[in-house]
Amino acid sequence: MNPTRTMRLWTAAAIIIFFLVIGFILSAPSARDGVLPPSSSPPVATSTPVVTLRDSFKKGTHTISGSLEAPDACMSATAEASLTGASSSPVIAVAIDMPPDSGICLQEPTPVTFSAALAAPADVPIEVTVNGVAATTSTSSAQTITP
Repeated sequence: MNPTRTMRLWTAAAIIIFFLVIGFILSAPSARDGVLPPSSSPPVATSTPVVTLRDSFKKGTHTISGSLEAPDACMSATAEASLTGASSSPVIAVAIDMPPDSGICLQEPTPVTFSAALAAPADVPIEVTVNGVAATTSTSSAQTITP
């Protein structure tokens, strides 16, 4: 083989390797990319979501169902209804429990449904709490069926 030709091949190989190494160094993430500086601001409290209710009354039983928006797709909601207040002015208290999700989950707001049933008189006001905090409610079309 010709020494000039061999020298050209080695030079071309060295240039190609140089660009490959530089490209890898620039494209690979560095260790400091994932580290966030400590935040001096206090954590922001999450707001209570708006709860949409539907109260269906039939044969002395309220079936209260509805939905609320959870911060991620892995959260679930459970609801318990109870009759509170004096007998002259009873109130249906709906306690919705939405425990925080501890796993890795898609952080996309997702509607979560719930349902609870309770025997109570007709036309009783409903108060809703989410994780112990009073919630803002909106009602969808309610249905009252009397025997």
